[in-house]
Amino acid sequence: MRLSIERKAVKVNPDPKRVIARFFFNGNERSKDVIQRVMAVDEDRVFSLISPLLQEYSTRHRNITRVLNRHCAKLKNLFSELSIDFDSLSVYRKLLIGSYFTHEYSIESAAFFNPSIVDDPDQSDLEEGERRVIISFRAVGEGHISSITFRRALFDKNNNITVLPAGNYIDEAEIVRNAVYNKKLFFDKAVTTQINIDVLKELEGKLDHHFEYSNLRRLILDSQKLQANDMRKLEYDKILWLADSYYEIVFSLDTDISDRVIFPISEYERKGIEDARFVKFINDDGSWSYYATYTAYDGALIMPKLLQTTDFINFRIMPLYGAGSQNKNLALFPRKINGKYVMMSRIDGCNNYIMYSDKINIWENPVILQKPKFTWEFVQIGNCGSPIETEDGWLMITHGVGPMRKYVLGASLLKLDDPGVEIGRLKEPLLMPNSEEREGYVPNVIYSCGSIVHNGKLILPYGLSDYSSSFAEVDLKTLLNKLKEDGV
Repeated sequence: MRLSIERKAVKVNPDPKRVIARFFFNGNERSKDVIQRVMAVDEDRVFSLISPLLQEYSTRHRNITRVLNRHCAKLKNLFSELSIDFDSLSVYRKLLIGSYFTHEYSIESAAFFNPSIVDDPDQSDLEEGERRVIISFRAVGEGHISSITFRRALFDKNNNITVLPAGNYIDEAEIVRNAVYNKKLFFDKAVTTQINIDVLKELEGKLDHHFEYSNLRRLILDSQKLQANDMRKLEYDKILWLADSYYEIVFSLDTDISDRVIFPISEYERKGIEDARFVKFINDDGSWSYYATYTAYDGALIMPKLLQTTDFINFRIMPLYGAGSQNKNLALFPRKINGKYVMMSRIDGCNNYIMYSDKINIWENPVILQKPKFTWEFVQIGNCGSPIETEDGWLMITHGVGPMRKYVLGASLLKLDDPGVEIGRLKEPLLMPNSEEREGYVPNVIYSCGSIVHNGKLILPYGLSDYSSSFAEVDLKTLLNKLKEDGV
């Protein structure tokens, strides 16, 4: 018999009005044509064209002039090729040129789903029994490009949930590239991305054991100049794309959490950042950081990545290495166990694996923990976010895929001091899509990337058929007792 679970009357839907201003580029030759056309416009006409644009779009973006200036500056090399002195251009002409190389992108026009949830760093000014949380979502826009967005929510003492409204603007972060690369790890990862081995060996021989982005970029540009074959030049570009997968991003301090979007930045994630699983990780000394594992996708290759922050303003992002960091569904445990970091994964697309590591970004020797067992998970089983520590063991919410590719949620219990041992698994699904939840971008799917315990209840945010999101609640003690009763 299935457990009783309460669905909350709270839904978070995609909002097509949430737009960012992105760089729009149609190739060098067409861009040169556009620049020359704008350069032919007299100065008075330039002002009359850009002034109404600034008035119109200043209500949609926090600082549209900064965006247009930045996009114009991206074209400096083309100005040089056209023998145009960039620095001599008027302020308004730069803004006008920038406007022709800018477009609005609605980040959640298609879907807003697969939520993850963690404590807000700020728990001040709350009444007894209240809790402030941050929920991340997978937002999907035109072209099925996924990004990570956030909302703040409040639980009251009765577990009523209020998702706070989003701000009026949404901003991308500033990108900082100051990584120092470990040569062995970097080129080991490069091999898995199917870059030409001869190109890799050439560059590897020219780099120190630790190198900076600027050194690698200079070597690549020098090597490309010697190549006549465009396909060979592309192989060098791929190495730079991999280096671009290591970066830091910084949001403005005057943005609300709902104003921030982590949009694909590197070429290896240009088709999307999928299903971030956030966890509040407690270090040995009692301090904490937030980590998230997510899947970067370039249209062909999948690259698992790790994100770290303490304040949701400054983020450090890097790829994950090792035989265990393949495919999707990586989820980090919220603390070390027996001195080791612990991670769940699904490297073969079908089974749940567990692995241990001394380093948070290197994962080897994955061991199968769970295989599909019940009819509703015969296609695959995977985790739905980081396990939650309870007095009875590690509570892990899972997803199972059954007939008609229906996704349902289950639950498992792992041994506290040895999570490679499963001590309980629900025989029946914890949550299944009902008639109101089964229609959407991808029908018959419910999915979650993380849950949280509050006032003795498990609060489970979940995506509805890859379109919108909602919440469910189940009594924690009842769930744990059922898991121990069902056993393995």
